Amino acid sequence: MPSNTSHKQTKPIELFYWPTPNGWKISIMLEELKIPYRVNYVNIGKGDQFKPEFLSISPNNRMPAIIDPEGPKADGSFGGKPISVFESGAILQYLGRKFGKFYPEAERSRVEVDQWLMWQMGGLGPMAGQAHHFRIYAPEKIKYAVDRYTNECNRLYGVLNKQLEGRKFIAGKYSIADIASIGWIARYERQGQKLQDFPNLKEWFERMLARKAVAKGLALGEDEGTRTNLVDDKDTHKLLFGQTARK
Repeated sequence: MPSNTSHKQTKPIELFYWPTPNGWKISIMLEELKIPYRVNYVNIGKGDQFKPEFLSISPNNRMPAIIDPEGPKADGSFGGKPISVFESGAILQYLGRKFGKFYPEAERSRVEVDQWLMWQMGGLGPMAGQAHHFRIYAPEKIKYAVDRYTNECNRLYGVLNKQLEGRKFIAGKYSIADIASIGWIARYERQGQKLQDFPNLKEWFERMLARKAVAKGLALGEDEGTRTNLVDDKDTHKLLFGQTARK
């Protein structure tokens, strides 16, 4: 497979985004790559995620998603017809492969990154998301649910704290595994966690926030996010948490 580190992006990548832990993954990655991109805000509190034009690129009605106008060619190079990608982990992998950064080519190193990316996608993100829901958004505070997800977040923080012992970054070198995780750890207070209980994780967290691209990616759209009340607005609450296959 040819190296893609020489690819120079000339047309901006279209980022479909809202300032959430999943959205931040891609804003941080794009900032780290220092490539041109254009933000299209998908206001999840107003139902933008259900618009046909968005569903055509993200059929799961979730952001983030991207459209790369310089997609892959048959020979493995880039600069071909546009490609759309949804799911934050898949986007990180795609961008990592394309630009040859933060996602190693060597198989052993790539597996190390992939397993921690999947850990975030299948564990930290969903469990922290449920903690957010039952601790903040649920109209009825159910003690069992609050305790269940708060405790599971605590367990996962412990796993990450152990992994970071003697390491600056999750998979050794800075990678998409770190980029995927920082936005969820940034919401530690919402999850009922205290970083001082996890010294290795706390040092990593501070190290991550010191990166200019991370700080800029986390700040993207901050003003937009404050315009939507995801907690108290009943219509927004129903829109976000009342979806079924038929609705």
